[in-house]
Amino acid sequence: MRGAVDSGKRDFQAHTEFSGLTRIFHWLRAFSIFGLIGTGFYIALPFLSPTPSAEPTLFAQAYIRSIHLILGFILIAISIFRVYLFFFDKEGSKEERRSFKQFIDVKVWIASIKTYLFIGKHPHIEGAYNPLQFITYFTLGVLTLLVCLTGVALYGNVYHSGLGAVLGASFKWVEVLCGGLANVRVIHHILTWAFVIFIPVHVYLVVWNSVKYPNGGADAIISGVRYQNDLKV
Repeated sequence: MRGAVDSGKRDFQAHTEFSGLTRIFHWLRAFSIFGLIGTGFYIALPFLSPTPSAEPTLFAQAYIRSIHLILGFILIAISIFRVYLFFFDKEGSKEERRSFKQFIDVKVWIASIKTYLFIGKHPHIEGAYNPLQFITYFTLGVLTLLVCLTGVALYGNVYHSGLGAVLGASFKWVEVLCGGLANVRVIHHILTWAFVIFIPVHVYLVVWNSVKYPNGGADAIISGVRYQNDLKV
């Protein structure tokens, strides 16, 4: 808790919602995903034509693939550490863990859905997320896991020495499970479209919450602070 703000009618208590590391990793992951989507679509369908040259120095596809790989490993590293913070960060992720209690509460689910349909009041939320937000971010985590697994499997089939050799052998089961490398590519591409769909929905819901309940919704992921009285969304 950071203090109180006088709204003119009642006091709003400022609470730390997200730790500094949580916020940093959120934005690093966001920028990585945007970069991966852009470079991934280019790799699937190259549209740049470098100026012809007799010298082997124009490697647009190779450079973009390298950026894609770097961003992919950044996303993997951030996601692993983000999961670690969720379970073991005693203070910074405490509010996120508290959200699970109401995630399994059917009454809170119904009340939250009514709120989004403009037919009911928002229930008091204990934790960082309401049930719809919690399941959305959990689904994002599953998508991230799947896109990283398929991405590593593809990486191991292109680079056959060093790290590529180790990952190729370790994640060969992904290729087998998917029924072949061609299917791995298709699944990886479909998962990319899932991210493309998720992003505008996520932004819309965050902005919607911030406009309807202006107590630090969108800016909480920047400042880390949410203001509370008797209602939290």
